[in-house]
Amino acid sequence: MNKDGSLPWLLLVLSLPTPSATARMRVWRALKALGCMALRDGAYLLPQGDEREAALREIADDCTREGGVAWLVRAQPRGADDEASWRVLFDRSGDYAELRKAWKEANRGLGKLGASELARLQRRIQRDFESLRAIDFFPGDASTEAEAACVEFAKRIEALLSPDEPQQAAGGVARLDVTAYRARTWATRRRLWVDRVASAWLIRRFIDPEATFVWLATPSDCPPKAIGFDFDGAAFTHVGERVTFETLMASFGLDDDPALVRLAAIVHHLDVGGEPVPEAAGLEAVMTGARERLQDDDALLAEMSNVLDSLHAHFLRAAAQART
Repeated sequence: MNKDGSLPWLLLVLSLPTPSATARMRVWRALKALGCMALRDGAYLLPQGDEREAALREIADDCTREGGVAWLVRAQPRGADDEASWRVLFDRSGDYAELRKAWKEANRGLGKLGASELARLQRRIQRDFESLRAIDFFPGDASTEAEAACVEFAKRIEALLSPDEPQQAAGGVARLDVTAYRARTWATRRRLWVDRVASAWLIRRFIDPEATFVWLATPSDCPPKAIGFDFDGAAFTHVGERVTFETLMASFGLDDDPALVRLAAIVHHLDVGGEPVPEAAGLEAVMTGARERLQDDDALLAEMSNVLDSLHAHFLRAAAQART
């Protein structure tokens, strides 16, 4: 910030040879992705920032390589009025309004979409909002309102993907004797999604190898002697920041297995969000495809168990290599 309180700005002035249609389109797309505003043909304004300046230098160098010319300079508004008028150029209120209009229209047809379409829509609305927010250099009420609308819309999609999703419960997780949970019947909501299928795999693989499962239309259908998981009031569900998979791990002392910890991070991200995990997109794609193909939850668990077995083996090997 300068002594008078005004911000420095970046101005890129460029010219490309007329025949360079491909280069011209590439440069235009790069400038648009950065959020530049065109003052006139070939003159683009952007608020100062180290990363933005580096990106503009790359565009300038690209123009030069294509036989054009480019000048990147720092521009200074003459005073508060000029500063305000430059900021107005970057008002994204209209863009946020367009996003919210598109979400409203998409909301009308949510009930007709399948699981894979809902998952794609959920990713797209988040991606579109984050892309716009990344170039909203002077956020205001429109940004706040759009963020709230984005969260609310994502919750509606999540409710369709995972009906009766358990609410977070307070409290700690007690360590349990695994021998008291052998050869039992376990119950969770049908049409499995990531946390439920991973939890069922964890139960059969590490807790109760002889487990049988009941898939419930509603949590109220849970048989009296069955051990419920991943619904409100179940024996094992979300506790604090933990999703059900993590609660089961903590309950039975499985959180010292580094491969399970890696899997837990994926399940947590796909179920409630948070820190991105590189492998999450792959597991989500496989789960979405399997869920589309297989209507029977026993078949779905069997197929996804192979996937989770493979991931667990991969993470175990990676952990062993890291120790050597």
